[in-house]
Amino acid sequence: MIKSNIRGVERGTAAYLRLNFCPVQKRSAADPDLHISHSIFYAMNLPDFHQTDDVENLLRNAQLRDALEPLYDESIGCVNANVMSTSSENEFLQSMLEWERAPIMPICEWFDPPLELPSPDKLDDEHLHNILQSTIQELFTKNIVLDFTEHLSDRQLYYLIYRDILPSFEKRIDRRTNYLHWDCANVGDDPEIWLRYYATEEERQAWVDETGGYPPQVDDPPYPRRVPRAPL
Repeated sequence: MIKSNIRGVERGTAAYLRLNFCPVQKRSAADPDLHISHSIFYAMNLPDFHQTDDVENLLRNAQLRDALEPLYDESIGCVNANVMSTSSENEFLQSMLEWERAPIMPICEWFDPPLELPSPDKLDDEHLHNILQSTIQELFTKNIVLDFTEHLSDRQLYYLIYRDILPSFEKRIDRRTNYLHWDCANVGDDPEIWLRYYATEEERQAWVDETGGYPPQVDDPPYPRRVPRAPL
């Protein structure tokens, strides 16, 4: 499972826009599709633009909205200028546009040449460890971050990269602040590993309050390692 600020972006974007834009037509909260039309351009609460930067921001805003319009078929509302500045909105719209235009391709093909690993069955422990360390760093050069790895041995983590991560088809977005987070504890389907090794007391208690379940006892992860980190 992937935790990422790009995975599931349609759903997150829809929620964000519904909170910050004035709705024109209602849609199901479960529908991830977003729709923008030219009617938004003229319904905006435009800020004062006495300075050149303001004019440039407004022009850029219109360009971004015009580029996004063909991707949607329904007007969702008008910008609330009290919620976000035009420059902040432009950054947000730019990230939406990059997401929509980004190619979907196997992670191994994000690299040139494609990143290929030898079969783990052919490696002894020492060679596997060395290749694993260099591969983790190589993934980070493409803003791919491995989260919650310390319950896995080197060989288990290598298998995960070799079998699941590198062949996975993902949106490739070339943006310095964009990170793809791979959840190595599979928190979404089975939270037990995360609860045992990684969750804070506050997170454990929140899980209890939400589910009424009993979390496992807290343990130290058996394979502490240093891997590159990045914000979620």
